[in-house]
Amino acid sequence: MRKILFTLFLFYGLISFAQEQLSEGPFNQLIIRGVTLINGNGAPPRGPIDIVVENNKIVKIQVVGYPGVAIANSKRPQLKEGGKELDCSGMYLLPGFVDMHGHIGGIAQGADYDYVFKLWMAHGITTVREPSGRGIDWTLDLKQKSLKNEIVAPRIFAYTGFGQQTKDFNPLNDAPITTPAQARKWVRANAERGADGIKFFGAPPEIMAAALDENKKLGLRSACHHAQLDVARWNVLNSARAGLTSMEHWYGLPEALFEDRTVQNYPLDYNYQNEQNRFEEAGKLWKQAAKPYSEHWKKVMNELISLDFTLDPTFNIYEASRDLQRARRAEWHEDYTLPSLWEFYQPSKISHGSYWHDWGTEQEVAWRENYKLWMTFINEYKNRGGRVTAGSDSGFIFQLYGFAYVRELELLREAGFHPLEVIRAATFNGAEALGVSDQIGTVAVGKLADFAIVEENPLKNLKVLYGTGAVKLTEDNEVVRVGGVKYTIKDGIIFDSKALLEDVKTMVKQEKEKMNYTIKQPGIKD
Repeated sequence: MRKILFTLFLFYGLISFAQEQLSEGPFNQLIIRGVTLINGNGAPPRGPIDIVVENNKIVKIQVVGYPGVAIANSKRPQLKEGGKELDCSGMYLLPGFVDMHGHIGGIAQGADYDYVFKLWMAHGITTVREPSGRGIDWTLDLKQKSLKNEIVAPRIFAYTGFGQQTKDFNPLNDAPITTPAQARKWVRANAERGADGIKFFGAPPEIMAAALDENKKLGLRSACHHAQLDVARWNVLNSARAGLTSMEHWYGLPEALFEDRTVQNYPLDYNYQNEQNRFEEAGKLWKQAAKPYSEHWKKVMNELISLDFTLDPTFNIYEASRDLQRARRAEWHEDYTLPSLWEFYQPSKISHGSYWHDWGTEQEVAWRENYKLWMTFINEYKNRGGRVTAGSDSGFIFQLYGFAYVRELELLREAGFHPLEVIRAATFNGAEALGVSDQIGTVAVGKLADFAIVEENPLKNLKVLYGTGAVKLTEDNEVVRVGGVKYTIKDGIIFDSKALLEDVKTMVKQEKEKMNYTIKQPGIKD
């Protein structure tokens, strides 16, 4: 593993791909011609439409005909000198996607930011919220470079892990947070540093209450993974009442729905540090909660909605729990998963999320039941007007950056979302949860020029958003691949999405060649 990481970091230090080969712009004017617009506001598609961008702002959205009938060119928006015209006739344009749970790689995974960003951008993801990472200064540096378009990257919202202190950000002089006063001091220092919010993992009630109160006073937003170590005293309802703005995954929600117990039904030999224990028992948790549509179930849901609380379920990151073979054999691993990342995924007692110590049919069946109940709550939450967003949490459990985000959209569809509701979760809802729906999230005059353009209709088949596309049979009985995002436009700059993927494929190929590495399945030897 050390050899893999050393080789990877050496590789990133020596090789650099020129951004100009992957993108064009920005331009004083950009006209995107002839698209069918799938907006993020729930509206049905319409087109053909011309969209005019000037200096990274949408200035005109003009209907230019009817299906199969275009109006005269003289009546369409006219290109100014120095402008760029992009003919997207017959293609579909969506707002740029918002990934609400995107870790920018990881040292243990050997995944650096350039690799991660290109995979995200290749899938039309133009905005990412990082819920804690390698340190606030590291993330803020990348955020500034992205804002200046010095690197290929989505725009970044930086949420610091609560209590995290680094060499450059050390407000408590390495002391742990043990008092409400310390919690408030850390929160103020985090805001002064320039963070967009805080990512909590849970803490004693008095600490959580103080931190959330201070963060709310400062006008910042927050997220929480309600870890089992504190959830018995502080669940999702406690957080929402105290001012938390979004919850991650589903931890803390079944606990808020308990009727006949106060703690999860842990086996008496359970050990939280044993991740096989942790994830296996988590797959039995929703069955311990109130039944769907019961009075308590509805009461909890209605209160969360009344508090304008956001649910970011990240369905995809646990999907291997219900079908390990499918996740492990996803077709993109061969070309796009780095050797170091593949090694990180394998059964391990020390790598987070590599809990495949003895995983079988019984665990998967339990997790499938877990999903049914979980999805029922999320879908009804959406139906009652609650905000649900799309987040991927990639880099763990066989889920790859970019590809996993599209899988998240498919799982929202499985949960019961109409495809237009899926797109709204992925665009407008994410922008609203971040407090920037006046800038991104829908295609509207005055907003920033962030778009994903695809040649196929994603409402009919979300698989066409995968970088590997979707399989289709032609009239000539030929099997072909269709789809994949064609253009990702961020800040008015046009990125060739397929070229970004080729760049990543080259990175992975060169790593494998250096190491003479072949992806292997666990327990299978040459």
